[in-house]
Amino acid sequence: MNLIIMGAPGVGKGTQAVRIADALHIPHISTGDIFREAVSKGTELGKKAKTYMDSGDLVPDDIVIGIVFERITRDDCGGGFILDGFPRTAYQAEELDKALEKTKNKIDTVLLIDAEEDEVIQRITGRRVCRNCGAVFHVFFNPSLKENFCDKCQGELYQRDDDKVDTATKRYRIYIKQTSPLINYYKEKNILRKINGKKSVDEVFSEVKKTINV
Repeated sequence: MNLIIMGAPGVGKGTQAVRIADALHIPHISTGDIFREAVSKGTELGKKAKTYMDSGDLVPDDIVIGIVFERITRDDCGGGFILDGFPRTAYQAEELDKALEKTKNKIDTVLLIDAEEDEVIQRITGRRVCRNCGAVFHVFFNPSLKENFCDKCQGELYQRDDDKVDTATKRYRIYIKQTSPLINYYKEKNILRKINGKKSVDEVFSEVKKTINV
């Protein structure tokens, strides 16, 4: 089964993607991870991507698509895969479909972990990270036993700049603007399935399993 998981920043799609990958025994493919791998291995596409990344420019779609397609055609994806963080635009989705068609393959289901703006902002702004070990806590959903200190190493907890209200709001609104055409693209193909992201992690995963018949 070939899946895509989508959702706003902070909605928990990464957590769900890992669980889905474990349940289906398929690789969880995060675009951030495969970009770093391509660059570190010095592949032809990785070298091209690094040129843009080093200059602070966006990596062109053709290179992004090439790196993703290079990854999903490996042997470990023979039984399927779950894409996390790609595609980000309708154009990328169209190009991904074209690339998959060449190998007589396709995306089976797109999971959209859905939540309203206030819910997403609460999830993002409530995160706290340990300065020492990097452990992540949440003031509402996973608080530390000692309010400002890590349960694991007693390091100080802090709020990342990306998790502050103004930045979190901006990230959410960019996500909505950018992904609306992508959501419509998959709706028209009748493979988009909305999952209620307001529920607990376990409840969301239970709904996901029902949706993909696991």
